[in-house]
Amino acid sequence: MNGDASRRMFLKSVGVLAGAAVAGSTASAAIAAPSALNDSKKFAPRFGLASYTTRKLTLDQTIALVKRLNLTCLTLKDMHLPMNVPLEATAQTAQKVRNAGLDLYGGGVIYMNSEAEVNRAFDYAKAAGFRLIVGVPRHELLDYVEDKIKTYNIAVAIHNHGPEDRLYPTVQSAYTRLEDRDKRFGLCIDIGHTQRSGIRPADDILQFHDRMLDIHFKDVSAPTRRGSTVEIGRGVIDIPAALEALRHVGYQGIASYEYEKDADDPLPGLAESVGYVNGVITMMNRNK
Repeated sequence: MNGDASRRMFLKSVGVLAGAAVAGSTASAAIAAPSALNDSKKFAPRFGLASYTTRKLTLDQTIALVKRLNLTCLTLKDMHLPMNVPLEATAQTAQKVRNAGLDLYGGGVIYMNSEAEVNRAFDYAKAAGFRLIVGVPRHELLDYVEDKIKTYNIAVAIHNHGPEDRLYPTVQSAYTRLEDRDKRFGLCIDIGHTQRSGIRPADDILQFHDRMLDIHFKDVSAPTRRGSTVEIGRGVIDIPAALEALRHVGYQGIASYEYEKDADDPLPGLAESVGYVNGVITMMNRNK
């Protein structure tokens, strides 16, 4: 067995054990998140959750899960923060999340197929107090979206959706349409869809980091369109390389876990994923 293989096996062991500790513990802080490290010289990215992970759970269950995993940030999908209710209700629900001690920094993915949908998205985001919309605007609406970004001071991060997507299959397909635009108009790099497009996520992070506003963090089973979400560390993404790329570019944003597997009971697999990532970051900081 070569050195790289041995290292991968060790990291998987660290992640599985740490993840199991979270899943089996009744304490909300069973895993100490890397962001809790009080050494500014350490690599300590902020992690959150994209609530598509908990699409079959209630908002209350989602909040409890996020806190149990000792995550601090959250983006909500519309099944948890509906877009078809009065804006006053949107604001009240968003405040409920913040009262629980979480940073509700954004929402999405939100599709924008018309000017009316763009208007609705920004009014919704303003009511919720979002700093960021993870969105998929049609190409002909990009100028209109940019005007709204300037008016509302709410950023928009275009989400790549892999080989099946006609609008933004890759990060580069979005990046090329953002040249010379407002810096608040950027990218949500989904590293799973990046890998499914046959592209190494670390390479996209290094190449397009100047527009990177958000990340959906996950692992997938294959580097093709047939790849699907698996527990981080069990798939084909080079997670240590992706994290090293984030450290190299000095990423200051949030990386949100999006665990699309096991929708009825995402906690065990998500806990394993969080544990694996925390284990990798611990080793990175020890070996710096």
